[in-house]
Amino acid sequence: MTSETLTVRLAYGETGLDVKLPADRTTVVEPTYVAADADQRGVLRRALREPVAGRPLREVVSPGQTVAISMCDGTRPQPRHLMIPAVLEELEGIVDLDDVVVLVATGTHRGNTEAEVRAMLGDAADLVRVVNHDARDDASLVWLGRHGRDVPVFLNREWVEADVRITTGFVEPHFFAGFSGGPKLVAPGLAGLETVLTLHDATRIGDPRATWAVVEGNPVHDDIRAVVAAVGGVDFGLDVVLNREQRIVQAFGGSLSEMHAAAREASQRLAMQPVPSLFDVVVTTNAGYPLDQNLYQAVKGMSAGMTVVRPGGTIVCAAECRDGFPDHGSYREVLASEASPEALLATIAARERTVPDQWQVQVQAKVQSHADVVVHSAYLSAPDLASAHLGHTDDVAETVLRALHDAGPDSRVCVLPEGPQTIPYVAG
Repeated sequence: MTSETLTVRLAYGETGLDVKLPADRTTVVEPTYVAADADQRGVLRRALREPVAGRPLREVVSPGQTVAISMCDGTRPQPRHLMIPAVLEELEGIVDLDDVVVLVATGTHRGNTEAEVRAMLGDAADLVRVVNHDARDDASLVWLGRHGRDVPVFLNREWVEADVRITTGFVEPHFFAGFSGGPKLVAPGLAGLETVLTLHDATRIGDPRATWAVVEGNPVHDDIRAVVAAVGGVDFGLDVVLNREQRIVQAFGGSLSEMHAAAREASQRLAMQPVPSLFDVVVTTNAGYPLDQNLYQAVKGMSAGMTVVRPGGTIVCAAECRDGFPDHGSYREVLASEASPEALLATIAARERTVPDQWQVQVQAKVQSHADVVVHSAYLSAPDLASAHLGHTDDVAETVLRALHDAGPDSRVCVLPEGPQTIPYVAG
């Protein structure tokens, strides 16, 4: 093996992680880099005033109306401190800010603390009421019937009863919903637990079309769109596409369907990258903080690695996991409920009623049934990871070298420094 090494900086926590790998056996795959728009506020203002389709935001609202704005929770790198003020500035002089509520689209995640909300919104946190959606609080939900493929629909009451509904998010490929952003800021973001469990049931998640960058024909995204359309839709959507510095490259506003389609196209051009063949080893991440706050989120990085690793190969995932598994939710409990990934898949497939967080376990078990998965985390110990059927490493480079040695002299490693921000595929 050559002594020449290639140093690759992995997106890991807030500081990054440098790894030295053999230069002649390493392929680095990253998103197409586009510099951020120099005028971050200006690009948002243009999206709000020059929509992809539909009317500008200021023409959507009327005096005296109530407004609900949906935004991502703290596990997403949405530039909320720019997007929410941009929306509020457009509403200024038309509606009273006392009639505006910002809803944190938590889905089934925990609510964000007051300090976290302030960190996410900056001074805008003082301008409007901010409410964490709670999927388990029946009193805060409205029953809206069954839609799509028999999805029982409960949505946040404040969202449903608002005169004007605005989504704000960011778009990137998603490992089973196709893409993030758009209608996901309503369902599952503002949906009740029963709705989320149905949208994430074993049949939908197990469908081969429930995967990266597929929307049409994806049973998860098809039903998300059906749910949103059936309950009155969204009056205005605002989505952004980000670069590796988590700064805005492009912004898209307007009617939800057309706006999101344009954002998806832009995201796909940056994220989807061809490779010539499958690899014996893949090093991946979960794109650093805030996306790699916990192991639950890091499943996305593992899934990205699976797209180009050969069956029986090795995936090494570097994710800081400062919030552990996390401790809230059912993810850790479901993971530990069976002795192997294969047993987990069998149990989940046979289950008549969806258990919270089983979808993440289902995807993780699918990855682990395809390849060995080893995790580098500053916060999770080897016993912690073993309880999740995962390997542990303190030294990513050493683990890669050992895996390459075991795979033979012609083995190669692919590195995805930004994890699920890059979706590699074998060019046919």
